[in-house]
Amino acid sequence: MTSDAPPSHSNPPAELGRVGVLLVNLGTPEGTDYWSMRRYLSEFLSDKRVIEWSQLYWQPILQLIVLSRRPQKVGKAYEEIWNHEKNESFLLTYTRSQSDLLGSALRDLPNVTVDWAMRYGKPSIASKVQELKDTGCERVLVFPLYPQYSASTTATVNDEAFKALLKMRWQPALRTVPPYHDDPAYIEALASSIQAKLATLDWEPEVLLTSFHGIPQSYAAKGDPYPGQCHITARLLRKKLGWSEEKLQLTFQSRFGPEEWLQPYTDKTVEALAKKGVKRLAVINPGFVSDCLETLEEIAGEAGEIFHEHGGEKFVHIPCLNDTPDGMRVLETVVRRELQGWV
Repeated sequence: MTSDAPPSHSNPPAELGRVGVLLVNLGTPEGTDYWSMRRYLSEFLSDKRVIEWSQLYWQPILQLIVLSRRPQKVGKAYEEIWNHEKNESFLLTYTRSQSDLLGSALRDLPNVTVDWAMRYGKPSIASKVQELKDTGCERVLVFPLYPQYSASTTATVNDEAFKALLKMRWQPALRTVPPYHDDPAYIEALASSIQAKLATLDWEPEVLLTSFHGIPQSYAAKGDPYPGQCHITARLLRKKLGWSEEKLQLTFQSRFGPEEWLQPYTDKTVEALAKKGVKRLAVINPGFVSDCLETLEEIAGEAGEIFHEHGGEKFVHIPCLNDTPDGMRVLETVVRRELQGWV
């Protein structure tokens, strides 16, 4: 006599393959000298996602004009904010630390390996995807470290990751992390970092600028969602802090070339606020996961100088989330969510 009842024992679950998590930030030169800067800028500014002009038109300008002068200028700026103790940029220092700390936070997932790469410079995305594959990772989660999506940042990281698969006979499965500009953990961390920094001051800012990296207006006109996502972040942060639109304002920085970029411009706004009589100003960079040239030199340095030159008295730059507990909580929250079904 047979029975349709299931056996008393269950089959053991299939062994989970290894999963790689690859944090990817923009990149950094290897040094502040001319040739290190030239190599880095050439790779960065040759990306068709970054400069969308015809390469037949752009490359002669880049190689013969831009790269004959710009490496010296940018190299001097990097030298001012270089991590001399480790002889590297702070972007590299923080990205490596974020990878190490995230790996420790995910120790309860023994089949997960965390690593990091740079879109431009070293270590390359292709080398790290191959490395993860060689260590047994059958699946890889690529995490472009940009809360707001843009074709010139997030998309070019994804492009490079998928390009690496073209050379592989046996490819790992690949996922990419979507933008998290409105994630509650991210907004909470930004608000907490603002409150913590302001608590150390003996003065209250009249205005807080949320300064995001700009993109050309033509990119937005073609459908890039970046400006809308920046505005959503600023609106949610304003709501979280309970501040008015006048107190928490949005601006865009780091324009390059002859095109019109997203406005209002950070530097022009800082100057206008000082001239209007604002004496106390704070600036934060919500779109940057780690402090870098654009935050440390352009904002903490240049923007502060502009403010004081035009009548401002008190200025503070609020650091990026970097590898702080709040910042790491955001990265862990996003990664655990995106790994669902894989671990």
